[in-house]
Amino acid sequence: MNKNYKDIFFDLDHTLWDFDKNSKYTFKKILVDNKINIDIDKFLECYIPINTDYWKLYRENNISKDKLRYGRLNDTFKLLNIEISTKIIYKLSDDYIKYLSSFNFLIDETIPILKYLNSRYKLHIITNGFQEVQNLKLINSGIDHFFKTITNSEMAGVKKPNQKIFQLAINKAKTDFNSSIMIGDNLEADIHGALNVGMDAILFNYHKISVPKGVNSIDKLNQLKDHL
Repeated sequence: MNKNYKDIFFDLDHTLWDFDKNSKYTFKKILVDNKINIDIDKFLECYIPINTDYWKLYRENNISKDKLRYGRLNDTFKLLNIEISTKIIYKLSDDYIKYLSSFNFLIDETIPILKYLNSRYKLHIITNGFQEVQNLKLINSGIDHFFKTITNSEMAGVKKPNQKIFQLAINKAKTDFNSSIMIGDNLEADIHGALNVGMDAILFNYHKISVPKGVNSIDKLNQLKDHL
């Protein structure tokens, strides 16, 4: 690889911001606050795959943001055979968004690699996450100052892998696809999304998937030094 890139675009969740760890701490807090007595690991075992499926539907514009936020919790409690009122599910949904950005563990090597890259490139964020939460995650984790622009799916009106969000990000950064590269954990949204608009990409293989032939990947953020 090692092209003369000028701009690097990062995904946020599961790439820089340790979503799984922060989400777990958030659920531990809000379940206790709402007096729901359940083992957190048992809860997450059901919730995580349900949430993944809902996010895929959301990415593909098959459900709304509100449907995602309510449905993933409602389906989880149903699977666990726990009776929870609609009112409490809505409160948990609101509490989750409210407190999620108060826990701010980062993926290993995030700060060192951002410092390293920031002295050489212009750094940016492209995220499908909810605008009100993503900005707080960046600020509260102390990494917002590294990024020249932040593009989220709500301002774009579409989600990765739709080419329109990549085009908006490129326009905001005042750059072009040829001198830019995308780094993210989601093969479909981040990698195929970028490659389909003629932008190079590196998969941060957070989910430890089998990497398709022809896709550049890293297992640790520090390995970006070998590619950039």
